[in-house]
Amino acid sequence: MYIYLQRQPYKSPGMKIEDEIKQPAFKSEHQKAYINLLYTAGWLQQVQTALFKPYGVTLPQYNILRILRGQYPKPATVSLLIERMLDKTSNASRIVDKLEAKGLVTRKQCPADRRTVDVLITDKGLALLQEMDSLEGGQGTGLQRLHEEEAAQLSNLLDKIRS
Repeated sequence: MYIYLQRQPYKSPGMKIEDEIKQPAFKSEHQKAYINLLYTAGWLQQVQTALFKPYGVTLPQYNILRILRGQYPKPATVSLLIERMLDKTSNASRIVDKLEAKGLVTRKQCPADRRTVDVLITDKGLALLQEMDSLEGGQGTGLQRLHEEEAAQLSNLLDKIRS
C-alpha cells in the first residue's frame, strides 16, 4: 500500500537519513540524530495529514476532539485545551471555532464564571472520533513496524531528550 504525500510517495522501510536528504556524512552522530528527528517529525506530519484528510480534520483539530472526548460528558475550557494540546503553538480558540462550524463541538458561556467558555464535544464529534479510532497508535505511520520493546525504547529516548 502506498500513501501518497504532497511531495513523494511513502518509501519502503530501511531508507536511511543519508539517502533521504542526499548527505553522505555528518559532523557527529548527535547532528545526524538531530537532523533525522527533524526530518522524521516533518515526515510524520505529512503522513498524518494524508490520513486525516478523508475525515476533514487537521491534527490539531483531532487533538482537541480527543481531549474533549476524554473530558466527556464534562465540558472543557479553552485554557484546559491549550494546557493539554500536543502542539502548544496552535491557536486553540480558532481551532474550536472551526470545529464548531463543522458541528463537532458546542460552546457556551460557563454559568459559574461568565468570563469562561465551556466547550463540549457533540454526538457528531464523538461519532467522527469513533470512525477515526483505527488511526490511533500510529496506524499507517510506520510505527507499527517497531516491536513493543522498540516502541517503548523510542518513547523513553524521546522523554530523555526533553528532560
